[in-house]
Amino acid sequence: MPRAQSPERIALVAAASDTIRLGSRSFHAASQVFDRETRERAWLLYTWCRHCDDVADGQVLGAAGGEGGDVAEVEKLTRRVLAGERVEGLPYEALAAVLAEVSIPHDFLLDHIEGFALDAADWRPQSEADLVRYCYHVAGAVGCMMAVVMGVDPEDRETLNGASALGIAFQLSNIARDIADDAAAGRCYVPAEWLAEAGLSEANLLDDANRDALVGLVKRLTDLSAAYEAQARDQVHALPFRARWAVLAAARIYGKIGRRVAALGPDAWTQRVVVRRRRKLAYLFVSLWETLRARKGRHGAFRDHRPAAEGALPAALLPRG
Repeated sequence: MPRAQSPERIALVAAASDTIRLGSRSFHAASQVFDRETRERAWLLYTWCRHCDDVADGQVLGAAGGEGGDVAEVEKLTRRVLAGERVEGLPYEALAAVLAEVSIPHDFLLDHIEGFALDAADWRPQSEADLVRYCYHVAGAVGCMMAVVMGVDPEDRETLNGASALGIAFQLSNIARDIADDAAAGRCYVPAEWLAEAGLSEANLLDDANRDALVGLVKRLTDLSAAYEAQARDQVHALPFRARWAVLAAARIYGKIGRRVAALGPDAWTQRVVVRRRRKLAYLFVSLWETLRARKGRHGAFRDHRPAAEGALPAALLPRG
């Protein structure tokens, strides 16, 4: 029997549901296959994560229209929540609610904020390793937190490494899709070393004469995303059944975004690449079948590259470990 909930928690969950539905249709679709308790906790955690992102980007639920904010203030208020203080406002109340129920390591929360601090400092990646570390902070750390919400032991570094890898894969797909939007906003997440190898610079990245080279860089991003997705799948067997189903569905949805961007080539920046509702539903059913078939070792042995071996993927890292 589901546990009784206070009116305050019921209201928080309702507001968090609205936040994820409006802020990320893909994550909202995938979350539907969780059991109720896990789904609600995922929504609560997402609400805080969405707030961090919106403050850093000057957005409202991922869309233009916000005024921006102070990432240092987000960190200060978050640390107060972690210390057990009451902080008003939906994101911090939602975070306090999920922390009261799940022992999420505080380092993951602080790691996540650190990624937005990089954006606030107008940071640029110089190398692929820099890019991967950034993707860990803004998305891989979220994967780790979500894994704990799903029931993974916070000491299970192998499974958390896989969760980090999936978050990194998602972020790399986003970067590939949003490369023109990021450039318009004065940001560039393509490593400087990659740009130099392609004979490009941040200033001329979107010039018509450089479209072929840009397509090559985007394919490099989507190939790296696919490699991290494959690494994440090595650990999916460790999750409970419904959590495994949700993760595989999310992987398919976000993987489709990256594959579609790569397939469109120069046309990828003339439209917003999305996965339609009908296809998301289809992926939910396909992922159910995959979940039923999944077993340890199906996608190959676990690959832990700390430090990365020559020619191997950079680590889906847990930097504070």
